Amino acid sequence: MKKILVLMVSLIIFSSAVKAGVPPIDVTYNDGIYHIVLKGDKIKRHVKFISSESLITAKEAHNRAKAKLTVNAGYFDPENQKSISYIVSDRNTADDPLLNENLLRNPYLMRNLDKIINRTEFRVVECDNRKYHYEIVPHKSSVDFGCNIITSAQGGPLVYPQLRLEEEVFITKNKEGEIIRESCSVLHKTARTIIGLKGDDAHILIITDKHPMDMYEVHDYVKSLGWDRAMAFDGGSSTSMNYLDKYSVTSVGDGAGRSLKSFLIIN
Repeated sequence: MKKILVLMVSLIIFSSAVKAGVPPIDVTYNDGIYHIVLKGDKIKRHVKFISSESLITAKEAHNRAKAKLTVNAGYFDPENQKSISYIVSDRNTADDPLLNENLLRNPYLMRNLDKIINRTEFRVVECDNRKYHYEIVPHKSSVDFGCNIITSAQGGPLVYPQLRLEEEVFITKNKEGEIIRESCSVLHKTARTIIGLKGDDAHILIITDKHPMDMYEVHDYVKSLGWDRAMAFDGGSSTSMNYLDKYSVTSVGDGAGRSLKSFLIIN
């Protein structure tokens, strides 16, 4: 009997320890929008961006990584399956858009290459005191002395506090100020993946096809939420999310989800 009691107590302690080790992730859903909150310092060490050699769905990435949360991240070229966004994973550059020959062969993109490679990115940074923090900054922004980028994913544009559509080449205007080119449907209502900061916490919005927004509407929405900064990841049919066995968002189409290049995961 004593052995059974000891075993039961041990199982209870073990179960409590496992629960205590689960990073806090809050997921709420309202009116077609999932709002994910990554609270506190502990979870910062669990945030990681990964890149797949071949295109895979968010569900496949989620299962392979045995992740608690998986969200789509940077932009990519579906023609050659190469990245258009910088991805850093475990302190190493996993994707470099300058290695994408399609990007370098396009005259329009080449004229704007400096702006494209400096699009906004989300970073997890570690400093000398072993403290982790988040940043949303242009790619070329330096880190403070004694700090290193642990993981990051570039996307864009910066959505809040400023909406940098032209500066990051998501729209192009002629001399008369008329928009002559648009990328990533930034001016149209579509699904979106948005990541931002409020205080020390990271927030993610999965804006589904049930509540599509253009980037101006996203700007106003995150402002109403009181966020400090916000940026976009790939959106439209790339918008996807998996959280445990509770929530799943896939792209429109056959329901299997679009195959993608990079992801934010939390184990």
